[in-house]
Amino acid sequence: MSNDRTTDTPYEGENDTDARPDPSPDGELDDLGSEVDVEGDVEIDEDDAEDDLLGGLKVDSTADIKVPDRLVDQVIGQEEARDIVMRAAKQHRHVMMIGTPGTGKSMLAKAMSQLLPKESLQDVLVYHNPDDSNEPKVRTVPAGKGDQIVEAHQEEVQKRNQMRTFLMWIVLAVVVGYAFLVEGAPLLGILAAGIIYFAFRYSNRGSDAMIPKLLINNAERQTAPFEDATGAHAGALLGDVRHDPFQSGGMETPAHERVEAGAIHKSNKGVLFLDEINTLDVRSQQHLMTAIQEGEFGITGQSERSSGAMVQTEPVPCDFIMVAAGNMDAMENMHPALRSRIKGYGYEVYMDDTIDDTPEMRRKFARFVAQEVERDGQLPDFTPDGVREVILEAKRRAGRKEHLTLELRDLGGLVRVAGDIARSKGHEYTERDDVLEAKKRSRSIEQQVADNYIERRKAYQMESSGGEAVGRVNGLAVMGGDSGIMMPVMAEVTPRQGEGGEIFATGKLQEIAQEAVENVSAIIKKYSGEGIADKDIHIQFVQSYEGVEGDSASITVATAVISALENIPIAQDLAMTGSLSVRGDVLPVGGVTHKIEAAAKSGCDRVIIPKANEQDVMIEDEYKDQIEIIPVSHISEVLDIALVGEPEKDSLVDRLKNITGGALEKGSASAQGGSPSPQ
Repeated sequence: MSNDRTTDTPYEGENDTDARPDPSPDGELDDLGSEVDVEGDVEIDEDDAEDDLLGGLKVDSTADIKVPDRLVDQVIGQEEARDIVMRAAKQHRHVMMIGTPGTGKSMLAKAMSQLLPKESLQDVLVYHNPDDSNEPKVRTVPAGKGDQIVEAHQEEVQKRNQMRTFLMWIVLAVVVGYAFLVEGAPLLGILAAGIIYFAFRYSNRGSDAMIPKLLINNAERQTAPFEDATGAHAGALLGDVRHDPFQSGGMETPAHERVEAGAIHKSNKGVLFLDEINTLDVRSQQHLMTAIQEGEFGITGQSERSSGAMVQTEPVPCDFIMVAAGNMDAMENMHPALRSRIKGYGYEVYMDDTIDDTPEMRRKFARFVAQEVERDGQLPDFTPDGVREVILEAKRRAGRKEHLTLELRDLGGLVRVAGDIARSKGHEYTERDDVLEAKKRSRSIEQQVADNYIERRKAYQMESSGGEAVGRVNGLAVMGGDSGIMMPVMAEVTPRQGEGGEIFATGKLQEIAQEAVENVSAIIKKYSGEGIADKDIHIQFVQSYEGVEGDSASITVATAVISALENIPIAQDLAMTGSLSVRGDVLPVGGVTHKIEAAAKSGCDRVIIPKANEQDVMIEDEYKDQIEIIPVSHISEVLDIALVGEPEKDSLVDRLKNITGGALEKGSASAQGGSPSPQ
C-alpha cells in the first residue's frame, strides 16, 4: 500500500506518548500485522475461506475491520520488505527499494521513522562566530532545550537593550538641556541629539547577532523525523545560505541568521526518503555520499553568485537512515559509489508486483479497503459485496491466475472514486454497483485513448471484424500496461529488388519487436525453402503511432506473411496475440486479459491466446459471452484456426507440421506444463 503524505500519522486514542505502541522493534519481527482483527463478535469462517473473496471474513461493513495503529502493520503483501525495514530500523541500516510505483515504498519508509526511538532526537543551534562571521558555530542539545536557550539569549539581549535605551535618553536629555539652557544654541542641541540617537541605534544592531538561530527544532516531535526529499534541489537537500544584498554599512543580516537546514539535517536521527534517486545530479549524489559516510555535513550557499557562498558553517549532524527508491532504471543512472555505500551499510530489496491469492491475503485486502476509508475520512464504509468487487479487480490487475496485484496506489484510487460516487448518491455504504461504476469512471488515460482509437477505427473501417482477407491479421497490443487495443498487421510479398529476398517491417518497431520479426523470418525461411530468395516481404503495423515494443505480435506477423505467401485468406472475425519461438512454439505474453477485452470491444467473435496464458484470463463478465477464447501452443494450430479454405489450408498446415518435425509435440508438452507469464 502506498502513502505519499509526509505528516506524522496519528495513532488511535490520545495524543500522549502512552497511547502509542513501543517504537522499539525488538521481538516484533515475527508478527507484522499478519492477523486481520475485527471489532466485536465477528468471526472468520475457515470452511468458506477458500471460495469466499473475503477469505471467510464475516462483517457487515468495513467499519467492523480494525485498522492497525502502526504503518508497518498496514503494508500489504511485502513480507520480505517489512522484515528488512524492521531490522534496518533496529540496526540503523540504509535501504534501497526497487520496484513498480505504488507498491508501498514510501509507506515503508515512513513506517521506519515510527520504529526509531524519539528519545535520541536533538535540537541544532547556529551561533555567531566573533572570530569569523562567515563560519557560524554549530551546537547540538537534547530535543526541547533549543527553545529554552534561544529564549534565554533573547531575554538577555532585551535587558541589555533596555539599559542602553535608558542610558541613551539620559544622555539626550543632558545634551539638549545643556544646549538650550547654558549655550543658548537649540539648533546645535537638536543636531547633537540626532547624532547621538543614530549612534546608539547603530551600535545596538550588533546585539542581535548574540541571539543564536534554532536551526532544527524537534521539541514537539512524537516520532523520529521523516523527510521526503524526492526531487529536492541541492539547497533543499543539503542546506543553503540565503543571499543578502546588504553586505556593508551595518545593514547586513548576520551570517548565522541566513543559514537554512537541508533535508539531510532535518532527518537527523530519522529517515531520509529519496524516490527516483537517479534524478539527483551527480554533485548532489557525491555530497550525499559524504553525509552518509561522516554523519555530519556543513552548510554553505549553493549558488556561486550569492553572498551565501562565502559562508561555511561548522559540520551539522545528519546521522540519518536513507531509504532510496526507484524503478529498475534507477540503478542504471545512480552513482556507483552511492549505491555501494547503501549496499555496504544496508539492504537492497525488490518490491513484489503480485502476491499469492490466499484466504489470508484476501482478508488483508479487505483491511486495505478499510484503511483507505479511514485514511480519507470522507468515504462511506464498504459493504461486503463492494469489498469483494475491489478484490476481484485486484485479481484482474495482477494479470496472473491465483495472484493479487500489489500496485495498491491505483487500487486505492478505485476505492476513493467508488466512495465518492456512493457519497454523491447519498448512500449510507459504498455498494458493489458503486464500485462497478467507479471502474468505468476511473479508466486510465491510456484506456480512454484506446477506446477512442477503437471507436475511430470502426468509424473509418480501419478494423475489420468480419469477412476474410489475404495477408491481414487483427493483432492485439497493450497501452500503458492496463489498456488493450487492436492493431491490424498487414503483409505483402513482392519481387525482390536487391541481391536476395529481404523482410521489411514498418510501424516504429523497437529493439525487442524488431528481433521478434527476425525470429519469425526463421520460420518463414524454413517453411518456404528457396522460394523466398526471389521475394521481398513487407510487414506493416497499421497506425502504430506509439510504436511496437514487445514480441507479442509474433504469431500475428507469421500468420500474415504465410497468408500472403500462399495467397490463402484469413478470417477477420478473429484476433490473436502470442510470442513465437524459432521452432514454432507459441510462448506466453503479458496483458492477455486487456487484449481479449479489446478484441471484444472491436467486435471480434474469437481470439487466439497462448495456452500458457489460459490460466491468466480474468475478463469482465460483460465480455464472456461476446468472445470465444482459443488457447494454442504451436503456429500450426494458429494457421489451422485463422486460415480460410479447407483444401489449401489443410495442405499448408500438414506441410508445416512435417517441416517442424517433433516441435509441435514438444511445444505442446512444454506449454501444458505451465510456462510462466512474463507479467
